[in-house]
Amino acid sequence: QVRLVDSGGGLVQPGGSLRLSCAAPGSTLSIYTMSWYRQAPGTQRELVAKVFSDGSTDYADPVKGRFTISRDSAKNTVYLQMNSLKPEDTAVYECNAIVFDRLSSRLLDLWGQGTQVTVSS
Repeated sequence: QVRLVDSGGGLVQPGGSLRLSCAAPGSTLSIYTMSWYRQAPGTQRELVAKVFSDGSTDYADPVKGRFTISRDSAKNTVYLQMNSLKPEDTAVYECNAIVFDRLSSRLLDLWGQGTQVTVSS
C-alpha cells in the first residue's frame, strides 16, 4: 500500500507560520489532485486546500488569504504554506492525493500519516 509522506507540523505561536510538505513516492504515479485536510479533536475532517493537475487551487473559507497550496510536479510534492496562524487552526493535518498508477493501471486514493499543528501561546 503506497502512502504519502507528510511532514512539517509543530508548535507555533498565534500569528506565526509553518510550511507542510507531502510527497508521493514512486515514479509511476500520475497525480490528478493533491489536497490537505485537517481534523481537530471532536470534529469532522475538513478540506483545507486542494491543487488540481492544471495548477488551479481551491481553499476553505477560514484559510483564504492566509494559506497557500503549491505543488512541484517534478517531485510529486505538494506544500501548504500557513501564515497568520490562529489557535483554531490547531489540528492534525493530513495529505491526500488522487493518482493514476501507470504500473498497475489503477486509480488510487492515497493518504499520509498526518502531522500535528498546534497554535498556542
